[in-house]
Amino acid sequence: MDIPGSMKSPPADDPITIHDEENPTTRAVVFPDDSIVREEKHIGGLRPKGVEMKRSITQEDRDLAAAGYEHLEAQKDHKTAPAAGLTDVDIHEHRLPFTSLESALKTSLDYKDAGLSYGLTSEEAKARLERDGRNVLTPPKKKSALRKFMDRLLTMFNILLIVAGVLEYVLLGIDFKANFQNTYLGGILILVAFVNATIDFYQIQKSEAILASFLAMIPPSCRVVRDGAISSIPAADLVKGDIVLLRTGDKTPADLLLFSATDLKVDNSSLTGESEPQERFPLPDGSQSRPVEAENLAFNSTLVVNGEAWGIVVRTGDHTFIGQIASLTGGESGNESPLAVEIGQFVVVVSCIAVVFAVVFFAVGITTVYKGQAAHTVTFAVSILVAFVPEGLPSVVTLLLSIAAKRMAKQNVLVKDLQGVETLGSLTLLATDKTGTLTRNQMTVTNLWSSSKMYSAFQSNNDDETTDRFSMDAPGMREMVDIAALNSRVKFDRNDIPFDQRSILGDATETGLTRFAGRHLQSDYDVYTKQFPKVFEVPFNSTNKWALVILNKPHSTGVLTSYIKGAPERVLAKCSTYLKDEKLEPITEEFQKAYDDAYNYMASRGHRVIACAQSLLSKDQYRADYAFSRTDTKYPSSEYCFVGLVSLEDPPKHGVREAIGTLRLAGIKVMMVTGDHPKTAEAIARKINLILGDTRETLSAKTGRPVDDIYDDEVTAVVVHGDDIDSLQGWQWDQIFSKPEIVFARTSPKHKLEIVKRAQALGHIVGVTGDGVNDSPALKKADLGIAMNISGSDVSKEAANMILLDDNFASTVKGVAEGRQIFVNLKRSIQYTLSHSTPEVIPQLLYVVVPIPLPLSAILILVIDLGFELCVALSFAWDQPETADGLMRMSPRKPVNSRSIMSLKKRALRRSKTLARDTETQQLLAPSRFSALASKLKTPFRRTFWEDMFERSDNESLVDGKLLSYAYLEAGMIETLGALLAYFVVFFKNGFSPADLRRAQQVGNLFTSSSPDFTNGRGRVLNAQDQIDAFGQAQSIVYLSIFITQCFNVFAVKAKLSYPFGRRAIGNKWNFAGILAGACLGMFIIYTPPLYVVFGGSFHLSPLYWLIPVAFGIILLAWSSLRVVLLRKSVEHMRVKDIKGLMMFPTMRTMSMRSRTSRH
Repeated sequence: MDIPGSMKSPPADDPITIHDEENPTTRAVVFPDDSIVREEKHIGGLRPKGVEMKRSITQEDRDLAAAGYEHLEAQKDHKTAPAAGLTDVDIHEHRLPFTSLESALKTSLDYKDAGLSYGLTSEEAKARLERDGRNVLTPPKKKSALRKFMDRLLTMFNILLIVAGVLEYVLLGIDFKANFQNTYLGGILILVAFVNATIDFYQIQKSEAILASFLAMIPPSCRVVRDGAISSIPAADLVKGDIVLLRTGDKTPADLLLFSATDLKVDNSSLTGESEPQERFPLPDGSQSRPVEAENLAFNSTLVVNGEAWGIVVRTGDHTFIGQIASLTGGESGNESPLAVEIGQFVVVVSCIAVVFAVVFFAVGITTVYKGQAAHTVTFAVSILVAFVPEGLPSVVTLLLSIAAKRMAKQNVLVKDLQGVETLGSLTLLATDKTGTLTRNQMTVTNLWSSSKMYSAFQSNNDDETTDRFSMDAPGMREMVDIAALNSRVKFDRNDIPFDQRSILGDATETGLTRFAGRHLQSDYDVYTKQFPKVFEVPFNSTNKWALVILNKPHSTGVLTSYIKGAPERVLAKCSTYLKDEKLEPITEEFQKAYDDAYNYMASRGHRVIACAQSLLSKDQYRADYAFSRTDTKYPSSEYCFVGLVSLEDPPKHGVREAIGTLRLAGIKVMMVTGDHPKTAEAIARKINLILGDTRETLSAKTGRPVDDIYDDEVTAVVVHGDDIDSLQGWQWDQIFSKPEIVFARTSPKHKLEIVKRAQALGHIVGVTGDGVNDSPALKKADLGIAMNISGSDVSKEAANMILLDDNFASTVKGVAEGRQIFVNLKRSIQYTLSHSTPEVIPQLLYVVVPIPLPLSAILILVIDLGFELCVALSFAWDQPETADGLMRMSPRKPVNSRSIMSLKKRALRRSKTLARDTETQQLLAPSRFSALASKLKTPFRRTFWEDMFERSDNESLVDGKLLSYAYLEAGMIETLGALLAYFVVFFKNGFSPADLRRAQQVGNLFTSSSPDFTNGRGRVLNAQDQIDAFGQAQSIVYLSIFITQCFNVFAVKAKLSYPFGRRAIGNKWNFAGILAGACLGMFIIYTPPLYVVFGGSFHLSPLYWLIPVAFGIILLAWSSLRVVLLRKSVEHMRVKDIKGLMMFPTMRTMSMRSRTSRH
C-alpha cells in the first residue's frame, strides 16, 4: 500500500508512546502517513467538530436526525450514575495529596518509607468488613430450570396444540364410542407441544453466570499490612483503607491508590483496551485526571507486568472499576435475535389466522354439514386448526439451527445461543476490538536497520526490493541481538522449560525484543545472559526514554560493555559514531539522512521504533570495580556508538486482512472500536482493509488544505476520538455512520456500549467482537456478541453469544457464510412446510361449502405435518449455496441505507411527537399500561400503520410476501389442484361422479359400515363396503398427492438464483433420504390393512393414480423455473459492487504493508 509523503526529521518524542494531554483544550491530530503528532489548539476550549459538514442545518433536519435516539437520551437521564461509572467513577481519593490520605481513609501509612506503614488494626479491618461487605461481586438472579421450560412450553403454537388436544379429550369424555379416534388425535397434539418445548429447552439451555466469572478474576490471596506486619489474606477479606503490596506477576486484588512504586507497569488491556502496559506511579499532590486515566491508580484484576508498588485500597467488590463494568453487563438485558423476533411475529400471525378459520369453519359446519352435532364439528374445527398450524416448525427451526451450530463448531466457532447462528448471517455492522482480536496483543520485531541497510525480521513480499532478510551474519545484527537480550528486565513464569514455551512477564516492547533475541541467539538464552552479569543499570522511565545497562562483557580494550536502547532521538543524541561493517564511523549528514529515511520507513507505519547503541568501555577509565552511580550520573552517558534501529508492532492476526475484505464485499460495515491511540488504530486499520480512503486529516495532509476547509462528503473514512462521543449530537452520529470506514479510538466501555446502541437505533444488526472485560457490556447489548476463547476473559465469554475457539477473526467469515446459508435453508424449509397448508385447508372448505366427502382427516393432516414433512424439512439443513460464491457477494438481508434510515427516523419522529413530556424538565413520561394497551388496539385502524406496512423496503424477512405467495397461492394451489383431481378421478373410477359425491354428502350417513346402499347417476348400486373402500382410496390419494408434489417442491423451493435442476440443487443426499423416509411412511400407512382403524386409508389404491400428482409436480418445477426468470432483476440489485483498493492476496506474514516505492 503506497503511503505518500515522508518526514524530514524524526519527532521529538517516542513515536508510539503517546499520552493524551491533560489540557482539555489540546488534542493530538494523527496523520497516518506521518509520525509527527501535531497539537491542534481549539478556539474557546471547544473541540473541532470532526465529522461536521460545512453547511447550515435547519431545525427540521436536526429534529429528524435526533429522531430514533430519544430513547437513548432518556436512558442517559435515568442511568447517569451507572453510565458515569466508567468515566467518572465515584473514586475521588486519587485527587488527594499524600498528607490528606490518612485522615480521609482513616488508616496509618508512611509514604516516605512504605515498608514502615502500620495499616489498619485487625479489629478495625473486621469492623469495616462487616460494614462494607466482602470484596466480591454480587451474583445475578437466575431463572429456575422449570421456569425456563415453561417459557418454552407456553408459546403460541404450543398453547394452541394443547388446547386443541384437551378439547379432543373433553369430547372423548362426553361420548367415548363416537369420539374414539380422538384418543390418538388429542394425545398426539399434546405430545407434539411437549416435544417442541423439550427440544427447544434442551438446545437453548445455557449458563447465565456472567458475574461468576468476575469472581474468578479476583485473586485468591494478597499481601496486606495490618497491625504493622505483612501477611497474606484472602482477597475477599480486603477492606477500604488496607495497605497492599504488589509485585511483578500479581493481579491487583482491589482498586488501589499508589503511594510508593518502583518501575511499576500494569496491563490494563482487558479493562481499557490499551495494548501497551501502562506506567503507574505515586503522585504526592494527587491527580486531577479522570480515574480511568489517573496514573496513581491500579484497578482490580489488572496484571502487574513490571516492578512493585504499595497501594491503599480505595474501592472493593461492586464499587471497583470492574464492578462498575459488571453492573453495566448485568444491566444490559441483551436484544432478542432478529430471527426470534421474526419467528415470533410469524407464529402470532399464523396462529390468529388458524383460530379465525377454525371458528368460522366451526360456525359454518355446525349449521350445515353437522347440523347441530357439536362434537363432530369441534373435531372438524380442530382439523382446520391443525392444517393451518405447522406443528413441527418450532422443532424444525431449533434442530436446523443446532445442526448448523454443530457444523460451525467444527470450524472453531462455538455457538451458545442457537439463534445467534442466523444472526451472524444477518449482520449489517461488525464492531471489533483491536487488541487481541484483530491483532495478537504481542509486540513483534518487524524490521532492523544497521550499517545503512534495512533488514526484514521475516520473509515478506511487502518490503521493497532493497530490504534483505534478517541474518545474524549481517553487519550489526549480532550487536543488536545482544542489546535485545542483555539490556532487558523481563522475568519468566518458569525457567525449567524451553525458552519458546515460557510466558514472559515484562514490558510489551522488552517482551518482543526478548522473544526475538531468544530465537536467534546461538546458545541457550539463560546460559548466555548469565555469562555476562549486570554491573549497573538505569531502568527505562518516561523522563529519560531510554534504558542503560553495563555488563561484565570483556572486549579488546576492557572488561565492561555499556548498552543503551530507547527513543531514537534520545539515543542518537548520546552517540558520536555509528557502526558500519564492524567499524566505527563518525556521524555525518549523509548518515543523518539515511537514519531519517529509515526512521520514517518504520515510524510512518505506526511501529514502535527503538534505537540501540553501545560503548566498549576502556579499562583505563572504567575498571571492573568502578563505582557507578545514578544520583551523580557517574556512568557513561555520551560518546556512544550508534548500532541501529529496530521496529516492533502488535501485528494483525493471520487472515484478518482477507477476512475484513470478504466481510466488506458481503455488504457488512466493519468498524474498529478500541481503547488505543488514534494513530495506532488508524495505522492498523489501513493494513487490514478497514480503511482504504481518506479521512479529513489525511486529505488535508495530501492537498495542503486546512482541515476545516474540507467538506465531510469529500472523505470516506473517519477516526473518532472517544472524548468526543459524549458530546455528539444525533446528526453527527448519522454522519459518522454514513461513512463506509469508521474507527473509534480511546473509547471506554461506556463508549463502546453507546456506539452499539446508536448503531442499533439506525436499524443496524450489530455484531461485536472482543476479548477483554471492557468489551463485555457491548458484547451483551449487541445483537450478536463474539468473544475470543484463548485470549478472552471469562467475562467476555459469558456475555457473548458466540466464541471463536481458535481466536481467529477469520472464522467470522465462515460464520457469516454459514449464518446466511442457514437463513436461506430455514426459509426454504418454512416455504416447503407451508406449501401443504393450502391442499389441506381447501378440501376442508369444499367439504363444508359444496359439500363433498371429507378429502383429508385430521389424523392424516397430522401425519403429513409430523411425518414425512418433518424428515424432509430437516434435510434442508445440509443444503449447499446455489452459486459458487455462495451468498458472500450479496447485501445483508436487512441492509441499512439512506432510505431505510430515513424511514426509521420519520416513524421515530412521528412517535416522539405523540409522547407525553414533563412540562418543566421536558423529560419523556412513560405511558400507563392502560394507555399503552389502548394505543396498541388503535394501531391497526390508523392510516400510518398501513402506510408503514406497505412501504417499499429492501429488507428480506424470514417469512415475507414472496414466501407466503409461493407457499399459499402458487405451489399451494398447484398441489391443491393435483390432489383434488386425483381425489375426483379415484372416486369416479369407484363409481362416484362429482355430482354423486355432492348428492351423497347431502344425504348423509354414508361411507360408514352401517351405511345404506347408494345408487349413482349411472344406476350402479354401491353398498357400504364399496363406499368405505372408495372413500379410503380417495383419502389415501389426497395424502399421497400432497406427499408426491411436495417431493418435487423440495427442489422447487431452492430456485432463487438458479434453476432447480443443477448439481447444487440436487446435491443434498439428505433431501433424498427424507423423501425415502416419507415414502416408507406413506406406504406403511396406506398399504398396511390394520392401520385403517387409525388412519382410514385403503390398500386397494392402484399406484397408477400416482401419475396424476407426478404430472403436477413437474408443472411445479416448471413454474419455479419461470419464477427465477421473473424475479431475477430483484435479486441482482442486491449484489454488492466491487470495492476499489481491497487487498485480498494471501498474507505471507501478518506484519504491516510495506510501500514498494518507499526508500530507506
